[in-house]
Amino acid sequence: MILHFGLGAFHRAHQAVHTQEAGDGWAICSVAPRSPDVVRALRAQNHRYTLLVREGEDVSATEISSVRRTLHAPTETEQVIQHVADPAVRVITLTITEKAYADAGPGSPIGLLAAGLARRTAAGAGPVAVVSCDNLLSNGPRLREAVLRVSGNVPEEVSFPATVVDRMVPATTPEDLATAAKLTGREDLAAVVAEPYSQWVLQDDFPGGRPAWERAGAQFVADVEPYERVKLRVLNGVHSTLAYTGALTGHEYVSGALDDPVLARLAERLIREDVLPVLTAPPGVDLPEYGAQVLARMRNRALRHRCAQIAMDGSLKVPIRLLGTVRDRLAAGGMPRWACLAVAAWLRHVTVSTDDAGRPVEVDDPRADDLRRLAHSPRRLIAAVAPDLADHAEVVARISADLADFAAYGVRECLERA
Repeated sequence: MILHFGLGAFHRAHQAVHTQEAGDGWAICSVAPRSPDVVRALRAQNHRYTLLVREGEDVSATEISSVRRTLHAPTETEQVIQHVADPAVRVITLTITEKAYADAGPGSPIGLLAAGLARRTAAGAGPVAVVSCDNLLSNGPRLREAVLRVSGNVPEEVSFPATVVDRMVPATTPEDLATAAKLTGREDLAAVVAEPYSQWVLQDDFPGGRPAWERAGAQFVADVEPYERVKLRVLNGVHSTLAYTGALTGHEYVSGALDDPVLARLAERLIREDVLPVLTAPPGVDLPEYGAQVLARMRNRALRHRCAQIAMDGSLKVPIRLLGTVRDRLAAGGMPRWACLAVAAWLRHVTVSTDDAGRPVEVDDPRADDLRRLAHSPRRLIAAVAPDLADHAEVVARISADLADFAAYGVRECLERA
């Protein structure tokens, strides 16, 4: 049995699909940390739901049945803790978003996990792998540290393998639900939509056993770090760049932003001139080919991946997705022109919150208020998210100039000139 924290669309379009396609009988109990809506929907349809895979005009529907039970953490807290401690549970996975790793409250996923692991150890329930599937650097060690902060102790029989996950899973729309109903002949309020591509790279450290996820295309490696760095810097870095510049230039969807030749040029130059020169290719990966594949995937208009969705929580994402590239380019003796421009676009998005035409843009960031208070000083803004870079005169000058030009001429005109 697998226990999963985070009942969002990504889990249902990624880990749950890999588990079903492994075909070796493992089942999932999925925990919703907050909203009960998906729990209600899944329970009403015997926990079966539709995966729509969209590419261009093509769409296919597959029934997913690997999720066998759901729990709502706020109202079924004791049951969640009991499941963590259940000896039948041999793998625990999480997709809880980056910001949840800092929340150690008793009812938070980290708090519930720590409480359940303590009970599990006391009962001698056996080994278990706890697997972060979130976009965090060294997500396995980060998860272990989060649990350790709460419990003060992590038993030896608990492992925290690092992973890399990748699949574009936009929010399900009413049109998607209508398509699912048309293709399956039944209403499905838990349907999810995804692209054809799916990647899962994991450290093979599962002391209690695991599904044969490799049958579904997962890779088990000794060190996930090279894969992690490539994915976060190329795919996630470009995704964030297009989300901020796209929102600021009036584009609702990432695919539409890439249809704009000015934004497409920015994405291509960011990959070619800033990101790839400071990356080491993992075994079997051709970096230029990977970069081209990423852009091709983002151009999939069928996904309708909203810029506002990708832009969420930038203060947590930008340091991982873009600032590492800035630092590495500087260390290599170069000036990360396009990465700095992307950081400036994020800072304008979160502090000014209007596009080139003066229309409001959606901003959902835990540090938005703090950053807005610093908006008058680019150096203080940079210091708030990257103290080391605030002392780099050239970086501060570059981002300051971009912010001033955005204010004077608009983002799109500045990108045309760049």
